Amino acid sequence: MKAAIVGATGYGGIELIRILHNHPKIEGIKVFSSSQEGKTMAESYPHVTDIVELTLGEIQPERLNEHDVVFLSTPPGVSAEWTEHLSSKTKIIDLSGDLRLNHPETYTAWYQRESAPEALLQKAVYGLTEWHKEEIKSAQILSNPGCYPTAALLGAIPVAQKNAIETSELIIDAKTGTTGAGRSPSAMTHFSEMNDNFKVYKVNEHKHTPEIEQELENWTNKKAPVTFTPHLVPMTRGIMATMYAPLQSGWNKNDIEELYYKAYKDHPFVRIREDHTFPFTKEVYGTNYCDIGFTVDERTGRLTIVSVIDNLMKGASGQAIQNMNVMFGYPEKTGLDFIPIYP
Repeated sequence: MKAAIVGATGYGGIELIRILHNHPKIEGIKVFSSSQEGKTMAESYPHVTDIVELTLGEIQPERLNEHDVVFLSTPPGVSAEWTEHLSSKTKIIDLSGDLRLNHPETYTAWYQRESAPEALLQKAVYGLTEWHKEEIKSAQILSNPGCYPTAALLGAIPVAQKNAIETSELIIDAKTGTTGAGRSPSAMTHFSEMNDNFKVYKVNEHKHTPEIEQELENWTNKKAPVTFTPHLVPMTRGIMATMYAPLQSGWNKNDIEELYYKAYKDHPFVRIREDHTFPFTKEVYGTNYCDIGFTVDERTGRLTIVSVIDNLMKGASGQAIQNMNVMFGYPEKTGLDFIPIYP
């Protein structure tokens, strides 16, 4: 199988290359860039010298259509244009946020740019693998979820779907490493600004908010406004989403534990901890795992959920490869069976 990566010079792109390089079903990889054509990947990332011998090509539809799958690891506003030029025989996995939201007006309001055509939005399958596997199997265009939504939704959907919590009062307090902001330098992620520091940003404004709400509504059949506050912490990779919600009457910790185990017993990349045992970001570093812990506070009647992922893996490229595996009928763990890097 042949794979193409458009936008290969970002962190998401180089992570796709790392995984696909040893994927047993991939026979060839081509990489493309709109700004660095002619350069080798080793020039952008010296750590792949003498390992990855790929040269960035100019983005042309006819060249992309030579591949079985095309990964679009591009900035907002780009993928819709290229998707419309690609053959229906080519599987497309979009890692940008351009195709995640169902309604153009919602995209425009949160992303402050024109949306992709509504017909394209409706055609794209949302790629939260554990909850949309059947649709993904037959998808031609797949929208890979955002990093924060992946961590939050994998933790929240099992209890929201069964009405075990008051979803409209869900609070999501999430922290991410600096790779979540991309490779382009900025004052926000400058070493001197991040070292020994802890930042809150885009309070009530983060563009992943409507994505989380849309998916919760999809599984609960009711509006689910959430309070989502992201933070930037001085580490390279990882997301920890700590979530709080009131338990509905009649639910206890044993019920909650049973919900989680039933929801994920057939999903190899979600690992559930015992009650009151919480995961750390290091425990999923460099892998496609999502680890979830929880506890019930009987004093306040609240459920606390802790969900951790590697933002570049389960939050981006790893989940994209997981989705590719499902789309082509391969076992989900193909090419992704990594042990976490520890310590």
